[in-house]
Amino acid sequence: MSSIELKIENKVAIIRLNRPEVFNSFNREMAFLLHDTLDACEKNADVRAIVLTGNGKAFCAGQDLKEVTDPDLNPGFKKILEEHYNPIITRIRAIKKPVIAAVNGVAAGAGANIALACDIIVAHEKVSFIQAFSLIGLVPDSAGTFFLPRLIGFQKALALAMLGDKISAVQAEKMGMIYKCVPVEEFEDTINKLALKMANMPTKALGLIKELYNNSMTNDLESQLALESKLQIEAASTEDYAEGVAAFIEKRKPEFKGR
Repeated sequence: MSSIELKIENKVAIIRLNRPEVFNSFNREMAFLLHDTLDACEKNADVRAIVLTGNGKAFCAGQDLKEVTDPDLNPGFKKILEEHYNPIITRIRAIKKPVIAAVNGVAAGAGANIALACDIIVAHEKVSFIQAFSLIGLVPDSAGTFFLPRLIGFQKALALAMLGDKISAVQAEKMGMIYKCVPVEEFEDTINKLALKMANMPTKALGLIKELYNNSMTNDLESQLALESKLQIEAASTEDYAEGVAAFIEKRKPEFKGR
């Protein structure tokens, strides 16, 4: 049984973390499989939106501690970070397609921060997020110290990182940590509709929007304005822009092709 499942349907790739017996915690094999799966989705022209979720009761509990406490298995934290998690985060941010985190259960440690690195985060009301690192004497990784303070503010992020508080999805939505919290019974339908909507939007424009927001994290105003001009010119040269304008003038629904 593979620790990563991939299903592609209606231009949507659904990637499922599949180690439910350990709450989808990462070992070396699963990390490398996720790298390969994200790469395959990026290269596949038939994929225009990506959903990352988990099987079972959890989204992801972070690192499998059995791996790091077993002398025969432990790759060491240097390899775990540089070869497992950091490449996952950089891949998610670099893919020029929308990546939706469908948080179906607890997201803890690196699992929480992988979700925070996605473009849009949707969770159901029984989900919780935990910056669990300090509870075992570690510091946040997987870009948690980059994204969390930008999402919810410095003071709140620092407190959550230090205290390791469990935050409900309802609280997470209120503080701006996630896009949306929905009732459990509406979760699957919400994810399906959102992913299908994004898969039928102008994919190149979405990728350029993602590039702009990635750079806005570090650019000054002048640099960001210059990048907006550059990427707007690029967007205006796409087939989807021509289709969008034509559909607006003709008062019809556009049929975007992702080109």
